[in-house]
Amino acid sequence: MKPTDPLDSRQLTEHFFRKEYGKIVSVVTRYIGTHNVQTAEDIVQETLLKAVDHWQQNGIPENPQAWLYTTAKNHTLNVLKRKKYELQYESQLKLEHKQVELEQLQISDDLINDEQLKMMFVCCHPSISENSQIALILKILCGFSITEIANAFFTTTETINKRLVRGRKQLRTAEISFEIPKNISESLDIVLKTIYLLFNEGYSPSQQNKVIRYDLCLEAIRLVEILAKNENIKQKSDAFALLALMYLNAARFEARSEDGTIIEMHKQNRELWNLSLMNKGIMYLHQTTQENTVSVYQILATISGHHCTAPNFEETNWEAILLLYDHLLELQDTPLVRLNRCIPLAKVKGNTAGIDALQELKGTSDIGNHYLFHATLAEFHIQENNTLDATSCLQRAVSLCTNTRDIELLEKKLNTIVPIT
Repeated sequence: MKPTDPLDSRQLTEHFFRKEYGKIVSVVTRYIGTHNVQTAEDIVQETLLKAVDHWQQNGIPENPQAWLYTTAKNHTLNVLKRKKYELQYESQLKLEHKQVELEQLQISDDLINDEQLKMMFVCCHPSISENSQIALILKILCGFSITEIANAFFTTTETINKRLVRGRKQLRTAEISFEIPKNISESLDIVLKTIYLLFNEGYSPSQQNKVIRYDLCLEAIRLVEILAKNENIKQKSDAFALLALMYLNAARFEARSEDGTIIEMHKQNRELWNLSLMNKGIMYLHQTTQENTVSVYQILATISGHHCTAPNFEETNWEAILLLYDHLLELQDTPLVRLNRCIPLAKVKGNTAGIDALQELKGTSDIGNHYLFHATLAEFHIQENNTLDATSCLQRAVSLCTNTRDIELLEKKLNTIVPIT
């Protein structure tokens, strides 16, 4: 070991807290059960606190990760032996078996990935609400603090804490086994949906803390890659498709904002698009063709792929994108999908066709209560030089919008039509 500056030690510990937290919690939960997941988190917290103190006094060990896992393992053994937290087991024999198994445990990347995979299915159990599922994944698997999760969801720490309390209560009472479910296809759909929601929280331009938002995207990608690489999951097309979608969207992340201001796609500097992430997305998109299936993720990824590979906005293959939206409607006919379809429709058939389609949609759904409806309609009117209609639509969009960054974009566009005097 080498002497370590206290600040360096704390920074390294914080790095491991984020990177290793969920991995260690997953491994520990294997031995104390999902009903004791709070205890598993307590063990990891105690491990990390000990790391801060020990590393400051004695220096950072050559293999910090191994040090953390060994310490967490010893803490877990102590809990099992002392029944410190009144762990519930079916029998004393089962408890003793867990102790022996843990004592002989050899940590490996494969074991960590397997335990994290099981924890994903645990956190996304159907008995747990969607909000609590996402909160549990962010806290348990990704190592985010309650404050960071609250920031990501534009809510209070009290709200997130309540979601976590409800989720942990379900883990205690629902007798959820720590294993990959037998009906893996149905459970996989729920897990992918939850992780996609997590990614969208990160990709959304409405959050001001850009660092945390990008971390959410990367964590979502990391979790789906664990799913895609696991041999127990045979049908992987949906996982590959979601990875393709997330990589292709993440490739444009850096170009989507500047100095806190949203940059619309047609104004983005495409040189800022990440070619490496783009190539990974295309690679995973090709892998989806190995199975004879078509999914929502696959269609959305293909649409994103057209945007990424177009030389510029106007030369985008809008005809292909419009056709893809037609296919998407066969799988997911929602007002929001129809709203998004109006954009390539206007590119192919003209802004008037886009306006007509939006007005028809408004008459058959409640999409008129969403600010994006009015913002999209305003854009078509701007293209047609319908200044009065565009102004009215933008004003309505501002009144319906609830997040600061989108309001700023809408007001900026409004001021270009009606300059401030």
